[in-house]
Amino acid sequence: MMRGKWIGGMILLLVGMFTNVLGSFIGINIGTDVSDLPSETDTVALLKAHQITHVRLYNADAHMLKALSNSGIEVMVGVTNEEVLGIGESASAAAAWINKNVAAYLPSTNITAIAVGSEVITTIPNAAPVLVSAMNYLHKALVASNLNFQIKVSTPQSMDIIPKPFPPSTATFNYSWGPTIYRILQFIKNTNSYYMLNAYPYYGYTSGDGIFPLDYALFRPLPSVKQIVDPNTLFHYNSMFDAMVDATYYSIEDFNFSGISVVVTETGWPWFGGSKEPDANTGNAQTYTNNLIQRVLNGSGPPSQPKLPINTYIYELFNEDQRPGPVSEKNWGVFYTNGSAVYPLSLNDSNQITGNSSGVFCVAKADADPDKLQDGLNWACGQGGANCTPIQKGQRCYLPDSIVNHASYAFNDYYQKMQSAGGTCDFDGTAMTTTVDPSHGACKFSGSSNSSTFTGLTPAAIAPSSAVGGWSSNLQVSDLQYLIPAAFLVLLLL
Repeated sequence: MMRGKWIGGMILLLVGMFTNVLGSFIGINIGTDVSDLPSETDTVALLKAHQITHVRLYNADAHMLKALSNSGIEVMVGVTNEEVLGIGESASAAAAWINKNVAAYLPSTNITAIAVGSEVITTIPNAAPVLVSAMNYLHKALVASNLNFQIKVSTPQSMDIIPKPFPPSTATFNYSWGPTIYRILQFIKNTNSYYMLNAYPYYGYTSGDGIFPLDYALFRPLPSVKQIVDPNTLFHYNSMFDAMVDATYYSIEDFNFSGISVVVTETGWPWFGGSKEPDANTGNAQTYTNNLIQRVLNGSGPPSQPKLPINTYIYELFNEDQRPGPVSEKNWGVFYTNGSAVYPLSLNDSNQITGNSSGVFCVAKADADPDKLQDGLNWACGQGGANCTPIQKGQRCYLPDSIVNHASYAFNDYYQKMQSAGGTCDFDGTAMTTTVDPSHGACKFSGSSNSSTFTGLTPAAIAPSSAVGGWSSNLQVSDLQYLIPAAFLVLLLL
């Protein structure tokens, strides 16, 4: 029996080692404040279709964890902020949480990390005194179940606990939270875990009063006269993202810790905002996310830690339209709930933008005035000569029953027929061209060369202004395929 446990521990240790040495990865956050959230099965199908190998959940939803079973996807589960206080005050509550939300799904669901709360220090400071206790109790419960080699425990923190992140070399944590932060770092060091950072250049730029250029926030090259340089180290920072990560490394060093790696648990850029949020747009979101992916997948670290990859989780999979706050808060997703991409993404180093079709389509803008859309729809189906039978009730393109969906089909049918004769995709400013095939399920748009990729998902609104292209399937393939032979090798050598 002891031999079996020892072998299991060795295999789990090898899993951890191989995961660390096989290079950087891009993962994605899955929020649930979504009015028409796809089923868990459809969500996992979307992840698998794009070979997304790492996900972070903000809770430990039973249905989602079951759906992720046997997918090979590495899962970070979350202790909600509401749960932190109770777990931090009770070892038995922590053990029960592990048994219910982790051990019950292993090994078929590949849970590899637990995020304890989300930005606890800055969002619910009353729970901060028991935050590390909660982490310790959860870790001890993992040790008791022989799961501590496979599953790491940490807690995501925002950049707000680093008051002056630039220049990175002089960055320090807010000393008013010093004792708590020190205990977090001590726990991470003792358990061989990692620091979880939520880094948002979008907020760094929009709150910076023009100190840093937009190109710096978007990973765009800067002219030589505008290079961002740390005056103390003379390190050149090509992006605010790198500077934020390095500021975190220097802040950790300031507390006399070394050998702690940083994983970015949240970063992204909103693709739509309110009238006072002009920088939240699809162009900036597309640029930021594409450049982020290329940056992370090159496997290098920030200037002070060039050999440490910056593993990163994009915020987020779907738009959380039920979140409170400004308009931008609801529009961080990279996918619509029908499985189509909000904007094109290049998921490899070739810089090639990939989509679902080689054609060009004409679709309605989701934020267009409904009355203008209706006028355009009436014209396209009447004088324009579009075939609008498929969007009649009971027909294959009737659902979703929305003005945007129906107008998109009619606009595109007109555009495909009349483009060669001078027909345009404008419709009084309510339409736009896209290279994403808007077909879904049995509903095939004119000009489509292939069927919808996500036939299992319920269709939703067609992509809005500037949303073109799709998500390629070039994210790093799960390392699990390499770990299985290694595990068998261990068994053979014992």
